Amino acid sequence: MTQEYVWFITGANRGIGLEMVKQLLQSPANIIVAAARDPAKATELQGLAENAGGKLRLLGIDYLINNAGVMLGGEDTAFSMYVDVLTKTFATNVGGPALVTQAFIGLVEKSEKKTVVNISSTVGSIASDFGAKAASYAISKAALNMLTYKEAKEKPDLTVILMCPGWLQTDLGGPDAILPVSVGVGGVLKTILALKPEDSGTFFNFQGQGVPW
Repeated sequence: MTQEYVWFITGANRGIGLEMVKQLLQSPANIIVAAARDPAKATELQGLAENAGGKLRLLGIDYLINNAGVMLGGEDTAFSMYVDVLTKTFATNVGGPALVTQAFIGLVEKSEKKTVVNISSTVGSIASDFGAKAASYAISKAALNMLTYKEAKEKPDLTVILMCPGWLQTDLGGPDAILPVSVGVGGVLKTILALKPEDSGTFFNFQGQGVPW
């Protein structure tokens, strides 16, 4: 009997999350729980579900993917950003992954792979030095990086990592982005499937390379 794995993906109605669903559905070994802010409007996701032959099961979650994120401040800077924009960005980019993981940690711990993936960005890497712009977004991703570090330290029996999918051609990435979403997501999934327990607490890019903090 083929081993099956359960993936839980937030922000699955568009962009990176939707492409993850599409690629994961190509393997019969994957069972996907796709979360969207407004399922009624997620027409493309609904179409995929109708043709997926999905089954309702009570299982552990092998891979919990915290993908939902926002970039509300655009190219703001530390001295120009609005506090309410920073607060809303934190609520989604940091509070969201924290609460989702807390809610589903019991199901993750019951699974075989026991993996939590927080989708971050190299913009949140201090060592990568992306300059002054996109401050509210970068600050939130730096905070997400620390959250991931803390989760990995608290639960050493889990594999908890960060992934940067690259600058992708999505609504968030914008028209100037350099990579098709399929390329970034393909690299992310390849890296996730090759993870080992000792990788926990690591920040990877979509090419499977380590990203400096």
